[in-house]
Amino acid sequence: MPLDRLERTLADQLARLEVEGRRKGEESVVTEVVPARDRRGPRYRLAGEADRLFLRMNSNGYLGMARCPETIAAEEAAARAFGTGPQAVRFISGTLAPHVALERRLAAFHGREAGMIYSSAYAAVMGILPPLISAETAVISDELNHSCIINAIRLAQPAQKHVYAHLDTAALGAALARAAGACRRALVVTDGVFSMRGDHAPLRRIVELARSWDERFPENVVVVVDDSHGVGAFGASGRGSEELTSARADLLVATLGKALGVNGGYVVASATAIEFLRETSPFYVYSNPITAAEAAAAERALDILDSEEGRGLLAHLGAVTERFRHGLTALGYDSVPGLHPVVPLLVRDTARTAALVGHLREHGILATGLAHPVVPRGEEEVRFQLSAEHTEADVDEVLAALAAFSREGFAG
Repeated sequence: MPLDRLERTLADQLARLEVEGRRKGEESVVTEVVPARDRRGPRYRLAGEADRLFLRMNSNGYLGMARCPETIAAEEAAARAFGTGPQAVRFISGTLAPHVALERRLAAFHGREAGMIYSSAYAAVMGILPPLISAETAVISDELNHSCIINAIRLAQPAQKHVYAHLDTAALGAALARAAGACRRALVVTDGVFSMRGDHAPLRRIVELARSWDERFPENVVVVVDDSHGVGAFGASGRGSEELTSARADLLVATLGKALGVNGGYVVASATAIEFLRETSPFYVYSNPITAAEAAAAERALDILDSEEGRGLLAHLGAVTERFRHGLTALGYDSVPGLHPVVPLLVRDTARTAALVGHLREHGILATGLAHPVVPRGEEEVRFQLSAEHTEADVDEVLAALAAFSREGFAG
């Protein structure tokens, strides 16, 4: 067998992941979505457990747009008109009218001159940071930034890399001071919302620091924010961390695959920056875009978000999130304070984290456990994610299961 020796090595590495608690293992396969009824949100059937229904508390679909009849109709209509795929990269013949319409709509929604879409937000970050990082660039990054930011910086190999303690703007300012005079350009990169904790970056202070040091860099201090978990989940109108903090990044990255319920990612910025990235970003130039159908569905989802209906969804999302957070506190559980529908329950022990995830599953609730070394030792957690599809009854069902777990002596 030609791969026999390599496969032994790979098997050893898989075993190591298992021992370290980092192996994700077999994926749950959703086989059916049962629509909301009787004051309960949607339930899910899983392969191998067809006789059970599960409440999903680990979805990024913050507004329930993936099953919205209007977004489904928009996707179906565009698929009939343009087919199931673009059949080429954008600069050859893969740019279709729905792509252009969506990019214009995204730019307008965020108050920017231009926008461009990618196959995912991960691809967007990987695609924009390396072209913007020259051999004379300092990159300054929050220590809890998403994997896509970490890998993009590693790929770019900047002249200087500074990683500051989470949310520590004093350390960020010190990093800018160290880079001033040595580098022509500085990029400050942060998540808008940190997906493991549900807390958000102090964007207003970050932008203030960047502006205060800007004159010391011949090619500016540029603020890049990945707000994939913020857009559609934060702010009265769903404009994310920028709206919540009254701040504005130079380049804003977000996703179509979470609150908007479709697929793909995007960046909005000045017209010149977007034109430059269209010419130089390999994840854009050499990769097919999302389908026309996905683009049309995303535009329709954005229209809904940017309406009274969308503001109603956001208000309901905020209400069920507050109900859940208050319930956790009342039960004596520890969490990270915040407003975002990502709500971590800090268990602070690997065995109890696994036990709690198993207990919830036995009670028909899907949630994600995060243990060391995925998170630092002592910060093991179960991450819950609220959605506008959830009802008060759903929240109370989860809280009742958590109360039972506490009574059995596992909490604390």
